[in-house]
Amino acid sequence: MKLVSYLVSGRASFGLLNHNGIVDLKEKLGNKYADLKSLLADSEGLTVAKTYLDAPSDIDEQDITYLPVIPNPNKILCVGMNYAEKRAEFNETSSAPTLFVRFPDSQTGHKTNIIKPAITNELDYEGELAIIIGKEGFRIKPEEALSHVAGYSCYMDGSIRDWQYTWFTAGKNWPSTGAFGPCITTSDEIPDPTVLSLTTYLNGQEMQHDCIKNLVHTVPELISYISTFTRLSPGDVILTGSPGGVGKKRNPPVFMKDGDKIEVEITGIGRLTNYVVAERG
Repeated sequence: MKLVSYLVSGRASFGLLNHNGIVDLKEKLGNKYADLKSLLADSEGLTVAKTYLDAPSDIDEQDITYLPVIPNPNKILCVGMNYAEKRAEFNETSSAPTLFVRFPDSQTGHKTNIIKPAITNELDYEGELAIIIGKEGFRIKPEEALSHVAGYSCYMDGSIRDWQYTWFTAGKNWPSTGAFGPCITTSDEIPDPTVLSLTTYLNGQEMQHDCIKNLVHTVPELISYISTFTRLSPGDVILTGSPGGVGKKRNPPVFMKDGDKIEVEITGIGRLTNYVVAERG
């Protein structure tokens, strides 16, 4: 099942993406759930949503503006240096997961604009698999971790390289630099995330490609490690890291600029597409 968040006629809503189009679940369910996060927080929410798998569509895609899949997560926890090629590019030797945070208001949705800040010419792309938590948990055992996952999505974790300095947070939280979508594919359709592969395209050219089975720290390991120090709740997002091939480490470097199209495709989920525009004013 694929679920999306969006604006339609000026109101925020969420729905189910099926072969007919978009079924507006917020309207169908009588506003029982304020947003997709609250649907996930209800242990019966996904079961209720599945009853509309074959329903006729309510909304045409051209009439919506995509929002980040989870517009209002309590936490976005990001993992860096989690593929061997990326670690080699940055000479990373630490065996512990590299963690930093992204703020919810730095996100944008599918088919919307990524904003290149006027202060920089080093806006870099980083395609990633996003984990969306569906069941709360604290100190989760690795063997139980996947039962806490609601589903998976694509993420373009845009980086302002010349603002990362010795740590990542300052380079990761500029407005509209984290694209999240197009949908969440629920975990019942992806019982084993290691079968997925990820590819990033800049203006149609492949820039990154790797398989999720090659994560240094696996999805269950990340959930267990992170939940050791913070309680995870429905709608929380974990970004699992980006493969090698980032623009900063190319010779010559390749950074995103005004007019570019950046896409992140993950098998079984879809292709997240965004357009880069220079900051105005």
